[in-house]
Amino acid sequence: MSEWTTIARPYAKAAFDFAVESNTIAQWQEMLVFAAEVSQNDTVKYLLTGSLAVEKLAEIFNGVCGEQLDQQGQNLIKVLAENRRLQALPDISILFNKFKSDLDKEIDVDITSAVKLTKQQQTDISKSLETRLARKVKLNCSVDPELIAGVLIKAGDTVIDGSLRSKLNRLSDALQA
Repeated sequence: MSEWTTIARPYAKAAFDFAVESNTIAQWQEMLVFAAEVSQNDTVKYLLTGSLAVEKLAEIFNGVCGEQLDQQGQNLIKVLAENRRLQALPDISILFNKFKSDLDKEIDVDITSAVKLTKQQQTDISKSLETRLARKVKLNCSVDPELIAGVLIKAGDTVIDGSLRSKLNRLSDALQA
């Protein structure tokens, strides 16, 4: 996440609360992803950092987004423009998705292994993590031969390092101490 995360959090929370209240979470996800992509366009980025009047900036941004944004989405864009926060849209989208995952009791887990994991290993790890974390787990697997053996698991703030490389590093540090 970027430097805009702290600024984006209250906007993402407000949008998420509204989406839950109005039962339009999926629609809001789509709108925020689209608006975030628009804000990343080079031409739009230039406009966001320029000195355009707030009303004009909101009008241009909503015009570019067109019918992809409903009335409430356009209102969010106006509020963000008034507060010079349109650059926070990518972080707002990311945080909105995190709030949705928390609501759904889901978590993305990054697993890095020394060799490609079999389907059975992925299933076993997934079941074990679901029990430990009390959430539905979505695995993102990757391979890094530098781990030598074992796995590195990252789930939110939780890190489980069972790699041989890590054990060798700890042994080296202990011997040098």
